[in-house]
Amino acid sequence: MFVERLWKSVKYEEVYLYAYDSVNDAKRGLETYFKFYNQNRPHTALDDQTPDEVYFDNLPALPKAA
Repeated sequence: MFVERLWKSVKYEEVYLYAYDSVNDAKRGLETYFKFYNQNRPHTALDDQTPDEVYFDNLPALPKAA
């Protein structure tokens, strides 16, 4: 289900809005979109946090060096 929602978002928020002239343009556009999607776009399923916030805020603490 998550993957279906992700690709729906990609299609409607990026791909369908831009007529890419080349594969390289598509790669650049998708790279920019995924950075936005993970770093800036809040997700209701994540209590309005970004995926990066959820992931990085929940990493285990590293042991302190002696």
